[in-house]
Amino acid sequence: MSGSREQLQLLKGCGIFLCSLSCLSVLDVLAKDLVLRNSAPLVNLVRYGVIITLSLSLMLFKRVPFYINPSARKWLLLRGLMLGFVGICFMPALQFMPLGEATALYFLAPLIIVVLAPVFLGEKVHRKQYLAVAVGMIGMLLIVNPSGDLSPIGSGLMLVAAFCYAMMQLLTRKLTGRVMSEQQFFYTAAICAPMGLFVLFLYWPQVWPDTHDMLELLLMGMCGSAGQYLLIYAFKATPASILAPINYFQLVLAVIFGQLVFGHTPGLLSFTGIVLIAVAGLSLTLPMLTDYLRRKKR
Repeated sequence: MSGSREQLQLLKGCGIFLCSLSCLSVLDVLAKDLVLRNSAPLVNLVRYGVIITLSLSLMLFKRVPFYINPSARKWLLLRGLMLGFVGICFMPALQFMPLGEATALYFLAPLIIVVLAPVFLGEKVHRKQYLAVAVGMIGMLLIVNPSGDLSPIGSGLMLVAAFCYAMMQLLTRKLTGRVMSEQQFFYTAAICAPMGLFVLFLYWPQVWPDTHDMLELLLMGMCGSAGQYLLIYAFKATPASILAPINYFQLVLAVIFGQLVFGHTPGLLSFTGIVLIAVAGLSLTLPMLTDYLRRKKR
C-alpha cells in the first residue's frame, strides 16, 4: 500500500510539473512578443511585480507566517537570486534570438540538474535517468538544428539563464520541508523584483507600453505566478532528477507556439525531435503509472 501511495505521489508531482511548464511556456511566448516592442528590463520587472502582489495576497489570505527559520534563509536568498538572474538574462536574450533557439539553450538546465542532483541534494540518479536526459538533448538538437549563426550575446545570456534555472529548481527541492510553499513563492518574488528594478534604472525605457501591451504584461505576470507556484508544489512531491527530463515538454510547447504565434512550421527533423523528447519524458512516468495500476488491482 505504501508503494502505491509513493507512486501516486510521484505521478501527482509530474502532473503538477506539466501544468507548471505549460504556464511558463505561455509566459515565454508573451515575453517574446512583448520584448519586440518594449524594454526587456521593464517586461521582467512587471512580471515579478505581478508575482509579488499575488504572492503577498496569498500569504495574507492563508495567514502564512513571514518568519523563516535561520537555517533556511541562506538557501531561500540564493533561490531568489538565481531566479532573479534567470529573468534578467532570459528577457534580453529573446531580443537577440528566435524563440526555438533560445528555448533550446535554456534546456541545458535539465542536464545540469541531473548532474548536480547527487552532489547538491544527495539524490541517487539511475542510468535510465541519464539516458532519458541524453535522448531529450538529442531531440532538442534535432528541433533547433543550429546553423552556427546564433547571437553570441543572446547565447551567453541564455546559458547563464539555463544554469541559474537549474540551480533554482535544485534549491526548490532543497527547501522542501524547511520553508512553506507560500513563503518560497513570496520571498523569491520579493528578491527578484528589486533586482529587476535595479536593471531597469540602468537601462531606462525609451518607449512605454500602450494599453494593449499593459494587459498582455499583466497576463504574462499571472502565467508566471501560476507556473512558479505549481513548480514549488511539484518539487515537494517528486525528486528533481525525475522531473528533469520532463522539462523538455516545455521545448515541445515552444515549437508548437512558435508555429501558431510566429509562423514557424517544424520540419521533419523538428518532428523527430518532438517524438524523442516525448519518449524521454514518458519513459520515466509511464512505468510509474503502470506499476501503480498493477498494485491497485491487487
